[in-house]
Amino acid sequence: MRLVDSYGRQMGDLRISLTDRCNFRCVYCMPADGLPWLPNERLLTFPEIARLARIAVRMGIRDLRLTGGEPTIRPGLPHLIRMLQALRGEGLESLSLTTNGLQLATLAGELAEAGLTRINVSLDSLVREKFHRVTRRDCLDRVLAGLAELEKYPSIRPIKINAVAMRDFTEDEILAFARLARERPFVVRFIEFMPLDADGNWRRELVLPGREIRERINAWRPLVRIDDPDQSSTAQRYRFADGVGEMGFINPVSEPFCAHCNRIRLTADGQIRTCLFSIDETDLRTPLRNGASDEELAAILAMAVGQKELKHKINEGAAFQRASRSMSQIGG
Repeated sequence: MRLVDSYGRQMGDLRISLTDRCNFRCVYCMPADGLPWLPNERLLTFPEIARLARIAVRMGIRDLRLTGGEPTIRPGLPHLIRMLQALRGEGLESLSLTTNGLQLATLAGELAEAGLTRINVSLDSLVREKFHRVTRRDCLDRVLAGLAELEKYPSIRPIKINAVAMRDFTEDEILAFARLARERPFVVRFIEFMPLDADGNWRRELVLPGREIRERINAWRPLVRIDDPDQSSTAQRYRFADGVGEMGFINPVSEPFCAHCNRIRLTADGQIRTCLFSIDETDLRTPLRNGASDEELAAILAMAVGQKELKHKINEGAAFQRASRSMSQIGG
């Protein structure tokens, strides 16, 4: 049994949220006072996550990414990474983490030892005041220290830095981020602002298109497109013409890539979401805890994937409906 949707897309990427909680309060994600958090008993345990991940890998998933909320605040994270690394013998090719970087200065070594292979660090500004404004936390220095610590562990590569691109916020730092990619072993990626904020304040005019950012960088230092054989890749990849550094542009609003989407998501409370903007979810936690067999869980997962949406409808006016949860509750 394979994870193929009704449009013929084979799912290969599973994002697993470990918690809906976060130690930041980013303005494009959640309110300043946070959200009603899931009670601990509703969170999947590590053995439950490992079991569902094993089933998914046997059905064709090749990449696992651990997300949140902020996954590093879940106690025992390195232990879970070791549990999931055992799936390499069953077809798993990549195990990655998306984090805000706050705890990397102390965790990087443990994550590398546990077997983490890739990492994405969210970093929307390199200026202390602006970082504070967008995250509502004054801790840019700790995130930068975490990135410096990551450089010591070559087994975790690539190190991707994800910056949410917002109009009237990001423009004056575009070249600073580009310099970071040229000078250090980072892949810097700009991600267009999406309507996944809990406050519902997203407006189209706040989207800073990836094309505009790329043109500004190209005028500074010429960029060369990197041909990516993976059609499901979300990023348009570029290197600098002189061979130093890499940039990526993820443009889900201005240039949607839904036609080749191969991603599904498992929320921290055990719900399968087949699109970031899904209105509906499929419950795996209840049958899992009620004694369902691996075969029964696989059938539920295959059924959910069979109903995967063709595309989001951000650009279709009244036809677009906001996702049923905000980003931190879904898992990135």
